[in-house]
Amino acid sequence: MDKRLERILPRVQKPARYTGGEYNAVMKDKAQVDTRVAFCFPDTYEIGMSNLGMRILYGVMNEMDGVWCERVFAPWGDMEEEMRKNDIPLFGLESGDPITNFDIVAFSVGYEMAFPAILNMLDLANIPLHASEREGLTPLVIAGGTAMYNAEPMADFIDIISLGEGEYVTVALIELHRKARREGWSKHEFLVAASKIKGLYVPSLYDIKYHDDGTIEEIIPLEGAPIQVQKRIVEDMDKSYFPVKTIVPSTEIVQDRVTLELFRGCIRGCRFCQAGYVYRPVRNRGKDLCLEYCIDSCNDSGYQEVTLSSLSTSDYPPLTELCDDLENFCAERHVNLSLPSLRADNFSMELMQRLAKGRKTGLTFAPEAGSQRLRDVINKNVTLDDLLQSCRTAFAGGYSAVKLYFMLGLPTETDEDVLAIADVAARVMHAWRESAQNKQRGIRITVSTSYFVPKPHTAFQWEPQITREEYERRVKLLREAITTKTVTYNWHDGETSFLEAVLARGDRKLGKVLETAWRKGAHLDTWDDYFDLSRWEEAFEECGVDPAFYAYRQRERSEVMPWAMIDSGVHTGYLWRERERAFEGVATPDCRTHCNACGANCLVGGKCDV
Repeated sequence: MDKRLERILPRVQKPARYTGGEYNAVMKDKAQVDTRVAFCFPDTYEIGMSNLGMRILYGVMNEMDGVWCERVFAPWGDMEEEMRKNDIPLFGLESGDPITNFDIVAFSVGYEMAFPAILNMLDLANIPLHASEREGLTPLVIAGGTAMYNAEPMADFIDIISLGEGEYVTVALIELHRKARREGWSKHEFLVAASKIKGLYVPSLYDIKYHDDGTIEEIIPLEGAPIQVQKRIVEDMDKSYFPVKTIVPSTEIVQDRVTLELFRGCIRGCRFCQAGYVYRPVRNRGKDLCLEYCIDSCNDSGYQEVTLSSLSTSDYPPLTELCDDLENFCAERHVNLSLPSLRADNFSMELMQRLAKGRKTGLTFAPEAGSQRLRDVINKNVTLDDLLQSCRTAFAGGYSAVKLYFMLGLPTETDEDVLAIADVAARVMHAWRESAQNKQRGIRITVSTSYFVPKPHTAFQWEPQITREEYERRVKLLREAITTKTVTYNWHDGETSFLEAVLARGDRKLGKVLETAWRKGAHLDTWDDYFDLSRWEEAFEECGVDPAFYAYRQRERSEVMPWAMIDSGVHTGYLWRERERAFEGVATPDCRTHCNACGANCLVGGKCDV
């Protein structure tokens, strides 16, 4: 460890964030390595270490001969201050070496508010911010993750964007980079070659022309780059890499447990949900393999909690059978089994009884909207009866806490829809009175609302976000309607969601805004401790950019979206049809009930009547 680092660690919070040396962390002989990768997560250690995608790709890269992938996380404010004061550049956790000397610097970006943290990490590493300033092949700066389905606000800073699931495309990119270094290619030659690999988007190979009103006129691919870059997926989950030997952190993290991925994709089609669309199609992992991975991971790590994880866990066909198979192992080893992402329409007594053998930590459901009319608009396909029956089942089984998640500002929402959320909470309270076996324990009902953000590649990508003032009015309306003391109401901050909407649907003109806001101190804006909207307001004004243009503006069907060069596998025509059905108040059945011709099956060699 660098002596300077040793001196500053006693002066910062949670020094274990920066020391490395964890169980299962990969160490390699530098003499046997020809490619070093800094795998960066633009948030803190506690958040990044909980990310399953990062665990998977860390393992994939480190299984490659001659490749050493190290983890890098954004430092907390106190650590950043000490690093800058003592001239300590950003470093890899495994070796402690500065990442400026690594061959590839890769970012995993799951949410738009992490964009300024990427700039800050590059600066801390003494790596030039702009892709155009980095003339050599090293360090190559790449990025992937859900937030990269519209990477345009970051186009000035990132060399290559990886779209979709990274297991295979990452290997292909590293091999191409090795070849380019070996043969002495220029960076431009390498980028042109990389653009030919499915799943890789090279922003510098696209020219953007604008209309006088600020909308995009045309996206022009250069040097033979594809008109649309199609995402990359793993077709067979049984053949995909799973990190059985997961790194056991040295300090507490957010998801400090074994995370078992049952399947990818979602059958549902909620019209607001970006993940539900861009992760299609559904691909299940075999039950026996899930069981094997679960047992092996627990035995290796010593963890006493397992999360069965997917976008909608209860939609996994053999879930009950898997829980049965895990029952003996979990009971013998005192391992708790948790199932997040449960749906109110398929939570059963049978499933609850299996969960009940572990500790009862409370259940979470996400109706998203208070009224049935609005749930039909967003295609939630959950009724109030579904929710109440699931709650009765849970209360009868001894649960005494339930969390309910909703959104405010959904398209077509009225005050009646807002007030219906309070009615749902009241009905859940009544269900507890009807069903609870032991009322002495009391009941805790938590209602949480977030500010709807229209996201790219969804049926609502054309819709405006309601203004912050209107959002705050609806929060106040709901707050005054919830009068029961046993119901706690939490609501999300409107300022960050507004900025998220701007960045989510932004174009390349936001690059200068991002850089300006970062220079004003926007370094770790995913955290309320550091977020300050005034920095961004000043940046927008100085750059002559109106944020309302991106957040509050209705788009026409004919408008060229900033992300039009990205093919998520779901056809725009299907998304528009879903938008029209939303405004008609017509629900669309899930994918297992009926194929709705979204196009995603084509990614796995299937057919789709688009």
